[in-house]
Amino acid sequence: MILNALQAGEGPPVVLLHGLFGQARNFGTIQRALAPRFRVIALDMRNHGASPHAADMTYPTQAADVLETLASLGIPRAAVIGHSMGGKAAMAAALTKPDAIGRLLVSDIAPVPYQHGNTAIAAALQAVPLTPGLTRAQAEAALAPLIPDPTLRPFLLQNLSFGPTPAWRIGLDEIAAAVRDLEGWTPIEGRYDGPTLFVAGDRSDYISADARPLIRGLFPAARFVTVKHAGHWVHADNPAGFLGVVEAFLASWQG
Repeated sequence: MILNALQAGEGPPVVLLHGLFGQARNFGTIQRALAPRFRVIALDMRNHGASPHAADMTYPTQAADVLETLASLGIPRAAVIGHSMGGKAAMAAALTKPDAIGRLLVSDIAPVPYQHGNTAIAAALQAVPLTPGLTRAQAEAALAPLIPDPTLRPFLLQNLSFGPTPAWRIGLDEIAAAVRDLEGWTPIEGRYDGPTLFVAGDRSDYISADARPLIRGLFPAARFVTVKHAGHWVHADNPAGFLGVVEAFLASWQG
């Protein structure tokens, strides 16, 4: 599947992969900061943003989407940065086709199964009444009893198109049906020996100490960095701190 791509800048290619319920433009600040030195390609993952919808959301399939899209853009090899779901897709791409990934940065996720509560989130979104003329305030009020986090609701509602006929831009039904795959991780044969950095927020427990031996088995060159004042959404919680880590990691990337 060819994914929707937002591109900026010229130079060695750097690919940005967002997390579940996100979209390419969530990396806008990072993309603008890197564009003076790199060709930065932010992708809408399948069932997200302006990319096509499909039922299969396993990570090998998402990795194939990324690799196919890069090939369509004439990019045989890129540095790849992925957050959460996008980080798992990035790892799958690196393990599947190591020669296509020049270096790999994985933000706050590990190659292990999780239970994130995304089934409940998807169900809450599906329960929003898409009545004609629905306003953002009405949609947020409908979500509030099911999603109490006031910072999460606006993030989720970026996926809802308002107006006379409101509709979800994301493949919400496909995502809801695929939560088990999205929160899981099916082992992938292979190993990626290229430069690899796992970035965690200091307020997040997504990359546990127990996961490090597994990570090093798949990514022998892996290093680990923690960004202060950040939870799971490292690039949003501390953009400057995350950008500093990214820029240092890409400093020697020549394509």
